[in-house]
Amino acid sequence: MAPEEFKEQLTQAEMVLVGLGEEFDASSQLNNVQEFINGRKLLQNRNALWLLPAWGEFCTEKLGIDTVKEILEKLSDLLEGKNYFVVSVSTNSNIVTVLGEGKRLVMPCGSVLTKQCVSGCEGEPSPVTADDRALLTGFFEKLWYGSLAQDELTLLGRCQQCGEPMVLNNVYADRYNEKGYLEDWQIYTKWLQGTLNRRLLLLELGVSMGFPSVVRHPFERTAIYNQKAFLCRVNEKTYQLPADLSSKGSGISKNAIDWISQL
Repeated sequence: MAPEEFKEQLTQAEMVLVGLGEEFDASSQLNNVQEFINGRKLLQNRNALWLLPAWGEFCTEKLGIDTVKEILEKLSDLLEGKNYFVVSVSTNSNIVTVLGEGKRLVMPCGSVLTKQCVSGCEGEPSPVTADDRALLTGFFEKLWYGSLAQDELTLLGRCQQCGEPMVLNNVYADRYNEKGYLEDWQIYTKWLQGTLNRRLLLLELGVSMGFPSVVRHPFERTAIYNQKAFLCRVNEKTYQLPADLSSKGSGISKNAIDWISQL
């Protein structure tokens, strides 16, 4: 699909459903950065991968290579004036910053903006505070140089219910607390009901097969059932569409970040 064809689809659409995938994670920009790779190994060895999304964001900011935020801002401009909703399996906090206004976003895999009990105690996750962010920054500065002490993994405090450490509320936590996104998910499902028999553009960007039940499969079903829907799937590797969507969609073999930058 040429950029002109996509823009025509976008212009004609009455509603736009956007799916953001792992290509929007900060860590996707760091595959060749040795400090990030070393830090990731240390976190994995200490069973602290719940810090990985925040570690990726710290590294991109430190290196000044955060192109994802710029691409999200361009995407926001493309969606201006449209009735849209965003479903993200990426945990990048820039998605909230750029696209999170107006209750048009749900992030079922969590983010770095809230924290939960490591044991998964009941109750909704709580916001990460300015003090928490300062502690994380100091922690990551040391991790950048290869330092990681076990006692530092309680840097977000302890649960008021059970006394266990708090961790970031994302899918990398061993006992991920999903209550943090359920209200937004209800808003999303209600919005989705209103797309029936409307000209709907499903824009799936950089979504891998990591969580197919969140974006890929639901988007395909929506495109099949809605006679006026069109699915645009952009992915570097898994861009193919099912045979029954060959006339109702387009699979684009490109990195979603690069594709948007060229629109």
